[in-house]
Amino acid sequence: MSPGFDSSSGGSGLPGVGGQGRRGSALPGGTVTFAFTDIEESTHLIRQCGDRYADLLVEHRRIIRGAFGAANGIEIDRQGDAFFFAFPRARDAVGAAVDVQRAHRLTSWPDGVAVRVRIGLHTGEPAVGEEGYLGIDVVRAARICNVARGGQILLSETTRALVRSALADGVSAVPAGVWHLKDMDGPERIYNLAVDGEETSEPDDPGEGRVQIPPGWGREIEERFGKAGGRLVANINGRLADSLDANGRRSTTARAVAKDENLEHLAARAVDSLEDKLRARASAALRAAHLSRRTI
Repeated sequence: MSPGFDSSSGGSGLPGVGGQGRRGSALPGGTVTFAFTDIEESTHLIRQCGDRYADLLVEHRRIIRGAFGAANGIEIDRQGDAFFFAFPRARDAVGAAVDVQRAHRLTSWPDGVAVRVRIGLHTGEPAVGEEGYLGIDVVRAARICNVARGGQILLSETTRALVRSALADGVSAVPAGVWHLKDMDGPERIYNLAVDGEETSEPDDPGEGRVQIPPGWGREIEERFGKAGGRLVANINGRLADSLDANGRRSTTARAVAKDENLEHLAARAVDSLEDKLRARASAALRAAHLSRRTI
């Protein structure tokens, strides 16, 4: 289930839903870290658990409110199984998100089901209006949650920069690629928090998705050319990210490049170019060796 908030307003404030929101005077100002959470495949859990889903939801809410509240998080809104919190400090938001994921993994849920929570975090300096936060930072945090998978904590580059030297033991920030999030002007570098050695999977790809060549092509290039291939993949992905114009919007050329067939052509052209360079280097090395033997 996606976060159940009206995050499609393109930067307008998000007033409370169902009376859950707080007015501006009660909200932390300045630099704020927003957290959105929801349960992955909650509809499936409802079918599986039946009437016991109510107990599951009570426990889920208790965990979220307990962990986030203990870290000075302010509950801005709730709808169904989804929450929207604000934190005065990024470090507290990240620590609370880690506690939430650990608690969900350790809890014995009805009928032995697994309750997998998606969490998205972003830090900004939003304006605070009479009815709540104003600005695109709220929308960006919700969009980051939208691309997460169950069990993941995804961070924006801003949040990651603030906490990179303060992550707790057993927690690390793993690059998850450059993404073009729905309704956002520019590309967003996203990081996946690996908690207690848990394997991290790729985030989801709604809409335009991650700005890079398909992983399978990248692996093939790296297998064929080793370190040189790895550098080539990174270079291609960098070129794709840079193809967004100065305002962060996709230009006509960038949209064309982002199509699969053009990406494949770009990758193939780059591979051919690398092969030519490697052959030239090998030929030069052989000639040098041959000349060396002749002078001895």
